[in-house]
Amino acid sequence: MSMWNDALNIITAFASNDAWEISKALGTPAAWLIGTLVTALGAMAALILYKSVPFFDRHLERSVMVWSYLLIAAIIFVEVFRRFALNQQAPWSTTIPPFLFLVMTWFGCSYNVRLRTHLAFAEFRMNMSRKLQMGCLTLDAVLWFVFCVVVVVTSTRVAANSASNFQILLGTDDVLQWWFLATVPIAFVLMAGRVLENLRDDFTRYRNGDVMISQAVIGGETG
Repeated sequence: MSMWNDALNIITAFASNDAWEISKALGTPAAWLIGTLVTALGAMAALILYKSVPFFDRHLERSVMVWSYLLIAAIIFVEVFRRFALNQQAPWSTTIPPFLFLVMTWFGCSYNVRLRTHLAFAEFRMNMSRKLQMGCLTLDAVLWFVFCVVVVVTSTRVAANSASNFQILLGTDDVLQWWFLATVPIAFVLMAGRVLENLRDDFTRYRNGDVMISQAVIGGETG
């Protein structure tokens, strides 16, 4: 019963919107139960979104990546010019870009899971039988989902701890670090949706007798 009570406390803490209570509640083992449930439900919601709105399927993560990169480049370009030409520099110009890079990296990871460019072992697997290929792809999906759960739980704890301690982004007066840190579990929930999307496509190809595994191309289009 303790596990279920702790799980109920986590739900209550989030409902109260109290960062201290959330951080405290997430310190219990029940966080893994809630994290798994949230990741699974979030993944299914993301899968429905990708299927219902093809624009998000093709451009959601890429748009976040591109805009994050443009903001990083703009901040660095402007502040380097101001530093050497005007002898001025915004104090936050060296702290915001790393957090934007964090956002760009994890949303990019989600998109590349869809492209299967992470440890795909395509050359090796293309020589396997169809059943072994399907087994490997299913194992990939399970491992990626477990990885997503681990990151969702741990990164949510980090974001909650940051919020409960009112950690301000260095060089700013009122920008909180948890605003950026909270994008990590969001990115990994989207990644879990990509995992389900890939697994759905794998089962479809397996039933239809289509080619199961092909060489992935970094930056290529999704199927």
